[in-house]
Amino acid sequence: MTTPPAYIEIDGVPAADPGLLATLMSAYGHFTAMQVRDGLVKGLGLHLERLDRSTRELFGAPLDHDRVRALLAGAVAASGRRDASARVYVYDGPRIVVTVREPAPDGLGAPERLMSVDYWRPAPHVKHLGGFGQDYHGRAARRAGYDSALLTNSYGDIAEGAVTNIAFWDGTSVVWPSAPCLEGITMTLLEPRLESVRRPVALTDLPGYRAAFVTNSRTIAAVTAIDGIAFAVDEDLMKRVHAAYESVEGEALGGPPHPASPVRHGVSDDAH
Repeated sequence: MTTPPAYIEIDGVPAADPGLLATLMSAYGHFTAMQVRDGLVKGLGLHLERLDRSTRELFGAPLDHDRVRALLAGAVAASGRRDASARVYVYDGPRIVVTVREPAPDGLGAPERLMSVDYWRPAPHVKHLGGFGQDYHGRAARRAGYDSALLTNSYGDIAEGAVTNIAFWDGTSVVWPSAPCLEGITMTLLEPRLESVRRPVALTDLPGYRAAFVTNSRTIAAVTAIDGIAFAVDEDLMKRVHAAYESVEGEALGGPPHPASPVRHGVSDDAH
């Protein structure tokens, strides 16, 4: 016997599709976010790979790459935009929701000041929904006069930003913290194109670094302060980082899928 969907009202009006609304309200799912430029997406294969991997982990089923591409391309076309910020959400079923908004500005973002907080995301390898902790700490950081939060544990080990990855410059290498975090698509694209290493980074280590920057699907931005520790903006570094990102060719939403993972070179992982 099939259980009827819950009865749901919104501001006193019955929901048109209670079953769908209940699924969306569950906050159990995952998503990916991307920038579309003239119908192209940098790292599209990586986005599709991550969506499939997370769907298998959360729901025990694969996700059809061609279906996702078709839904994404259709939503972008229907929006009337060639440039856009797009997100693909996956819920149990799997049910796929695509949102299309105005694109993020091109170029480097404004420098950011970060406030460290004692919080690590649960299941950090999944770009999951229900990020209350990130939002809570991000809002608290902004109320305190910062731009966002930096997630650390009680020992001061740095993992990631509230909605970004973070990297540090020691004068020789770009250092990505090796603590558990979401390996963002922008980070994944940049890491093999820069002289990169992964190793533990703690708040107490910060005075030994020359510069820092954050990355996500919307921005690459220099970090000018973490708590009371100031960083100079290394213009040459930021130009190299931006040039590395710009060197990535976009993949057509409607074209054949490209290999999901880039060839890694110039990268070492010295974490144990």
